[in-house]
Amino acid sequence: MDFRKIQLPREIHTGPGIIKETGAICRDLRFKGKVLVVSGSNTLKIGGEYAIESLQSYDFEVESITIKQASTDTVLEVQDRINDISLVLGVGGGKVIDVAKLASTRSDVNFISVPTAASHDGIASPRASIKNEGSSVSLPAESPIGVIADTKIISQAPFRLLAAGFGDIISNHTAILDWKLAHRLLNEDFSDSAAALSLMTAKMTMKSADAIKEGLIESAELVVKALISSGMAISIAGSSRPASGSEHKFSHALDTLALQPALHGEQCGVGTIMMMYLHGGDWKYIKNTLKKINAPTTAQDLGIDPEYIIKALTIAHTIRKERYTILGDRGLTEKAAEALATNTGVI
Repeated sequence: MDFRKIQLPREIHTGPGIIKETGAICRDLRFKGKVLVVSGSNTLKIGGEYAIESLQSYDFEVESITIKQASTDTVLEVQDRINDISLVLGVGGGKVIDVAKLASTRSDVNFISVPTAASHDGIASPRASIKNEGSSVSLPAESPIGVIADTKIISQAPFRLLAAGFGDIISNHTAILDWKLAHRLLNEDFSDSAAALSLMTAKMTMKSADAIKEGLIESAELVVKALISSGMAISIAGSSRPASGSEHKFSHALDTLALQPALHGEQCGVGTIMMMYLHGGDWKYIKNTLKKINAPTTAQDLGIDPEYIIKALTIAHTIRKERYTILGDRGLTEKAAEALATNTGVI
């Protein structure tokens, strides 16, 4: 008989100013001893110092480390600091959270995710995106035992980050279509409950696009809760399938080609427009919804030369070859890629 464990956060705390309750939350989760706070140089000032002050007020001994990138070397650097640590907090954006998550997993220590921006669904997922020899790889990790999302801090982050998070959520649409296709053609395992949660999250977020405005705490709360929900769908599936398909392959291909790649969620949003076109779905609705929140919908918006868009479309199928999508095993010809990007107005 096959057994499988579904890992979800034990507690999720959201709201303006909630980061100042970090110490109380960790106490209530019955943690003791030394805590390591991982952050970036900027996010240490934005949120890390509040978390450290709160932890110290509840008699936690706190160490901190600032990181610059989400690389294999950085993960090892953080692991080296976890010798006598009982809990790791990642206070920052996607890079900080992914590094702290993977380092704590490999050190068999609990992890709490404290996002300072809502830019992608790694906030609560059991995956970590790490740079490896110039490209990003998605690696399995333990889901955070808790999430502390201060919506005031998140609302004050550049709106571009929130829009990128929105794009990452929208991409669930084509990810689910790709997953269903692989299930029908290759009999790949499929989770109805994970797919339903992922799709519901994307649909509800898109319906609320008009309410997502710069600087609004309510907007930050809406997007961050959707990203957490998307991460939980990944946990239920035991795979990133509910939130990562052909549009993510396109984004990862762009990362390897473009001289200056855009944000992950921005690229996924544009990828979703084109992959929905290939699926024969309502790609114009995807595009118009992204436009509502001023998210990129074209190569020009991304700041990426059209030639890289076309090239990325032709090689995207080679990214994670084991993951079957609408791109198939052979991918798109250059002519087909150019036609796709042109017909959807991406170039």
